[in-house]
Order: sequence, then C-alpha cells, then structure tokens
Amino acid sequence: MRAFVWTRYGPPSGLELRELAKPTPKATELLIRIRATTVTAGDAEIRSFRVPRFLWLPLRLYTGLTRPRRRILGQELAGEVESVGRDVKGFRPGDQVLATTGLRFGAYAEYACLPEESRDGVVGLKPANLTYEEAAAVPTGGLEALHLLKTGKLQTGTQILINGAGGSIGTFAVQLAKYYRAEVTAVDSLEKLDMLRSIGADRVIDFAHEGFTRNGQVYDVILDVTGRIPLSPILRSLRSNGRCLLANPRLSDMVRRLWVSKTSQKKVVFGASNERADELRVLTKLIETGELRPVIDRIYPFEKIPEAHSYVDGGHKKGNVAITVA
Repeated sequence: MRAFVWTRYGPPSGLELRELAKPTPKATELLIRIRATTVTAGDAEIRSFRVPRFLWLPLRLYTGLTRPRRRILGQELAGEVESVGRDVKGFRPGDQVLATTGLRFGAYAEYACLPEESRDGVVGLKPANLTYEEAAAVPTGGLEALHLLKTGKLQTGTQILINGAGGSIGTFAVQLAKYYRAEVTAVDSLEKLDMLRSIGADRVIDFAHEGFTRNGQVYDVILDVTGRIPLSPILRSLRSNGRCLLANPRLSDMVRRLWVSKTSQKKVVFGASNERADELRVLTKLIETGELRPVIDRIYPFEKIPEAHSYVDGGHKKGNVAITVA
C-alpha cells in the first residue's frame, strides 16, 4: 500500500510517499480501506514538534527522541471496512465508517487497522449524507467541541464567546452552541467572518481590530481554542458565575484553575475528550438530521499531503482541510 512516512521532525518535506506492507487485522481489529483523511492543526504541530514546553518531553518519548518512531501521521479517516478480526462484533466488511485514531496516528495511508473499541480513538458508522472527505473531518474537532460545550452547560439564551472559532473545533462549536440555542459571538480573522456568520454565529469579531477582552462585554461562557490569551483577561470577560473552557490550556492556566475555583464562583474547565463511541453517535445523528455539518476549506489529492501541511502551517484554514485517498 502507499503511505506517507514521517521521516523527521520539521517541515512538510519530512513526509515521504513510500510503499509499505498492507496491515493485517488482529482479533479485535478492523482493516479499513481509507478513502479520505485530513490535515489538522494538531497533525502539523506534531510533525514540526511545535508543542507546549511542558508536553515536549513526554510526547518526544512517545514519538521518538531523535527521529519519529511513529511512522505514519494522520488522526482522522473515513473509508470502508475490508475485513474484521474474529472477535469483532459491531462491524462487518462493507461498512462505511469514520474514525479518529488518537495518538496512534496512521491515517496517511491506503489502509489502517483500528481496534473496534479503544481508550484512544473511536470508530463509528459514516452518515449517509456526507462524502468521505466530509466524514473524515468530523471526529477530532467534533468530539472535542462536544466535550467542551457539555461542560459549559449551555441552554437557551446562554451568551457564549468562541475565540478561534474558524478552525476545526471552533466551527463545530459554533454549530453545537446554536443547537443548544445559545447566543454565539465568534472571534477569528477577517477572512473567516463570513463563513462564521453562515454557520450560525450571531456576532463576529475580527481579533486584529477588536480585542474581546478589552471591549467591556461579559459572557456566561468563553471557549478559547487558541491557547494564546492569558487566563486573567479571559476571566475578566466572564460573568461572576461564568465558565471558561480551554481547548489548549497552558501550564499556567492549569496551575491557576484550583485558585480560581477557591476564590470565585467562576470555573476553568479543560481536558481532552474521551473519544467515546456514544458521543460520536451523538455527532453523526446531528449530522443526519441536518443540525451539524463539517466545514471543508480545501480538498487535496493524497499525493499532495505535504502541500496540505504547508497550507495548514500558514494558519489560515477555514474549518477543515481534507485529503482524498482513493
């Protein structure tokens, strides 16, 4: 099979197209013929190893100290089940599926073996009303947005601000917040504002011209996807019993969380989603009923995965960048 091998940390040129042996599923695994994958901001950050300092050593021990040991990157995929191990109960050959592989990676290939059940990654049936490219873009951003907004306890009339709303997590978060009947203010760059209005944002802010922490507005919930703003000004923009949801918390934010909870009624919430099958089913049901849809910026052919990485490195993608594998 063809696969892009991750040969070194650094620029996209370290991803090299090679021929590898087709994998064989274990007893509890599915062999999936991959039809589409994605390039997420997380994929690009891991490739170049632009990660927070406190995560540098544990991640490097996992991925390889001097050069990558995880040969194939890619965290999301959609495709068809080609065969199943003898102990697999919930899937059969021919099923159309979508999946996130978690830190197992492996989606930049024509085939992948994934466990039917895992604590790291999840597989589910593909909604019939999505293309493979659209389906591949659902699991990572969708599950993270769903997890964070559930902790935000949104209800009708909740005023929520989403900072970094134009990416994978953010575009799902805007739509989910509207599904919960919240009032959504979306913050991102100027070129993404029309798209954010089109998916339901009630108000949009161009971060280059208006700092949401300095305009005097306060919110019930603030979801910060970017991890670039200090916690203190975000907390000042929260109501007295508000919730701050952090998709990419800094170490200082983690340290301050306990102090905030002891000295005020405000809550600071972070933590990655559990990537559970039941939560993926929530997303796919909302997609099937038309409440939710992945935003696709660009679609690249499989051979141009390095080019797609270069585009994502620029920081201007709107929603998701998908890859057609076959």
